[in-house]
Amino acid sequence: MSVTIKSADDIQRMRVAGRLASEVLDFIEPHVRPNVTTDALDRLCHDYMVGVQKTIPAPLHYAPPGYTPYPRSICTSVNHVVCHGVPGDKRLKAGDVVNVDITVIKDGFHGDTSRMFMVGEPSIQARRLSEVTFDCMWRGIRTVKPGAFLGDIGQVIQTLAESSGYSVVREFCGHGIGRKFHEEPQVLHYGRAGSGLKLQAGMTFTIEPMINAGKPGIRQLADGWTIVTKDHSLSAQWEHTVLVTNEGFEVLTLSAGAPPAPPA
Repeated sequence: MSVTIKSADDIQRMRVAGRLASEVLDFIEPHVRPNVTTDALDRLCHDYMVGVQKTIPAPLHYAPPGYTPYPRSICTSVNHVVCHGVPGDKRLKAGDVVNVDITVIKDGFHGDTSRMFMVGEPSIQARRLSEVTFDCMWRGIRTVKPGAFLGDIGQVIQTLAESSGYSVVREFCGHGIGRKFHEEPQVLHYGRAGSGLKLQAGMTFTIEPMINAGKPGIRQLADGWTIVTKDHSLSAQWEHTVLVTNEGFEVLTLSAGAPPAPPA
């Protein structure tokens, strides 16, 4: 496994890209309302990234091996959609929950982050699932430090999710990030403490747990991208890009509108 250790200049560029990605989510938040289509959200974000930020939307035409090119600039995953929801003519309605996933490229470096948004007043179940998933992400982030292991991240996320009555999606994980959208290492959201790669300063990767209200099973829709829960239960995801520092961690995808971390 070849993990790229970022230089001081790389890290500064990633701070800029990460902040810009988070600022797209700040921008789109007031538009996530009943009756808006996910396609309209995509167009708004695309125009903001390209026209205002002068960034490149990384998902647009992204085509990893075995995939057709992704057709939009953002991912919008509504209700039982786990991840990679393709924006379209679906109109959001009151009570929906939607994950908006943003990745921008600025000066050759990627910033990747996602948030859950509530459309109108969500159900108690949907709100709790989103809150627990947010806490799972932050539990994982707070384990990051030199000498810790990737398995430590997965273990604390899995423990909190399952003790809350939820399940962890296993087929998708966090990933290294930098000049490439997806680099080594893979960051599993389940696992055993003390296992896997030992962390060292200068590593950058995402932590992005996908937590289901029901069983962990998933399936892919015919578009080749959209992933949904097999049992049609709700799913939630939050994501930050994280740097391993000499002292611990730095979250690179923070902005003025980013939700504050929960109490430690």
